[in-house]
Amino acid sequence: MLYIGEEVGRSSSGPKLEIAVDPLEGTNLCANGWPGAITVIAAAVKGEGKLLHAPDMYMEKIAVGEACRGAIDIRTSPAENLKRISECLKKPVQELTVMILDRPRHEKLIAEVRAVGARIRLITDGDVAGALASAMPDNAVDVLMGVGAAPEGVLAAAGLRAMHGEMQSRLVFKDDAERERAKGMGITDPDHIYTAEELAQGNVLFAATGVTAGDFLNGVRYTRHGAYTHSVVMRSKTQTIRWIEAEHHTAQ
Repeated sequence: MLYIGEEVGRSSSGPKLEIAVDPLEGTNLCANGWPGAITVIAAAVKGEGKLLHAPDMYMEKIAVGEACRGAIDIRTSPAENLKRISECLKKPVQELTVMILDRPRHEKLIAEVRAVGARIRLITDGDVAGALASAMPDNAVDVLMGVGAAPEGVLAAAGLRAMHGEMQSRLVFKDDAERERAKGMGITDPDHIYTAEELAQGNVLFAATGVTAGDFLNGVRYTRHGAYTHSVVMRSKTQTIRWIEAEHHTAQ
């Protein structure tokens, strides 16, 4: 794994980049052959964009697609956010699908969502793909809610910038030691509400390849000659999204 602030690369003549990377987001998903594992990277050219140096701790997140930009507020209750999302999408709350990581810490959130009658889709891992799935048109997921890892929040924000989706987030601290660590990394306001534009500022790039098939990307399919892969490459500046289906011939 790369540590925060590590310098990599062999060339001093090319552009200097800030990167956020998860070589395998959803290791348990991949190990068990479950849907949703991806490999993902976000990058920003220094001087044109910037990625938040998110500390390796938890972050509360809510992510939606373009139709609900400006409607969500992480400071309000799940019920209120679902009401607003329902109005934006012009469909009843009971027809909304909320993606949530299946964790004990989400028992209260799950109970609140069920209380208003919305559908819940629990995932064991992979909230980067979950956040991006919420921004895809005509997808089965309307919103991602809950607490996941902060670095993955930066990755999701980079992709959502290009998809014109929206995400709000705030750091969640387990103890005072984590607050001090965040302060040492330049986090001056521990209670700040981050937007996608603050997590991934300016001109940022995002790329991902599916490892196991999911809502966001198809997984690797092996053939006797090699494999098929499904990838996406995005650019926030132009909001260009390129879907790439590639055939790899690896057999000798």
